[in-house]
Amino acid sequence: MKLLHVKAKHFKNCSENFEIDFVAKSKKTAEDKEYELQKITEGLYTYNTVAFVGKNASGKTTAVELLDACFSILEDFRLESKSYSFDGVELLMDFYYDEYIYRYETILKNADSIGSKAIFTNQKIRRKKYFKSKVKEIYADNSFEDVEIAGELPEDTSKIFFILKKKATRAIYFDSFGKGIDTYRLLFASLKDFHISTDILSNVINIFDENISDLQKLDDHNYRILFCSQEKVVSDKELLYLLSSGTTKGMLLYILVVASLQNGFDLIVDEIENHFHKTLVENMISLYKDKSVNRHQATLIFTTHYCELLDLFNRQDNIFIAKSNEKVYLTNMYRGYAVRPELLKSRQFYNNVFQTAVNYEELMALKKELKK
Repeated sequence: MKLLHVKAKHFKNCSENFEIDFVAKSKKTAEDKEYELQKITEGLYTYNTVAFVGKNASGKTTAVELLDACFSILEDFRLESKSYSFDGVELLMDFYYDEYIYRYETILKNADSIGSKAIFTNQKIRRKKYFKSKVKEIYADNSFEDVEIAGELPEDTSKIFFILKKKATRAIYFDSFGKGIDTYRLLFASLKDFHISTDILSNVINIFDENISDLQKLDDHNYRILFCSQEKVVSDKELLYLLSSGTTKGMLLYILVVASLQNGFDLIVDEIENHFHKTLVENMISLYKDKSVNRHQATLIFTTHYCELLDLFNRQDNIFIAKSNEKVYLTNMYRGYAVRPELLKSRQFYNNVFQTAVNYEELMALKKELKK
């Protein structure tokens, strides 16, 4: 199963027909097929890496939260415990599964006043056989046929259950807020759930803090750590103070990177540079571009303020520019801007080609006020 395309109405502050397309549209060179693209089936390619860029409050997080909601439906067939309302959201998803393109549509409603669970209404599932010769018409609406669904489900469970049938991890969303002391519990739960070796954990720990020789979980709230050659037993709260925030967050994120690469599910990261050295982020991207490492078609989807990271992308159609003008909207760099491919993408950002530069006049106005 591979998610190809998402369209939403009334999601948070999105514009009408807020759309994200993961199918490669521009020319596909041999180099792109080696490092940038994933072959889903003959003639159908998606990306190893996808980036959302823009100013603060431009809608980058909105885009990845929408994807988090979509993947929750695709893997758990439910949508709950999110930080936003579902009420009135119209959702369309296209995904590839077992030689077919499936189109799923629904209108979501809140199950209660605080919106902690979604109810699925007006559900419709259609499909069409995939043919390489018609890849350019992949979303043509008139070629889909209704899928007959026999069976009833609770109103908070999507009918996609009848297509995919088994729960599976399709993606994990790593937000920018951090998990506090829960980080360590999630770290060791991930090691267990995804069968990641302790050797890999040691490698990851050493990336972030060479003073740590060993870290073991004793119970839900206590850990044994070998720090600066001294063994200590500490609580999760003490461990949070002992380690830097970058080390704490980095250990969990890199273990999720390993899990994603080894199991072939997508990893969604909001503000990928938060707390990290640029080299660590560049390494993460390179792992997804290396087919000898990324053998199971995992995709790294991230938001960033580091426009220099985009110079690692050979393509433009896997970059989305987020903007906010009363409503949040996305523009695909390839389809929305005439940027010559040989030019550095970071230079285009600094030259404000995409109208995403920080408001310099407002910064100077603040400085002027501080001088009074």
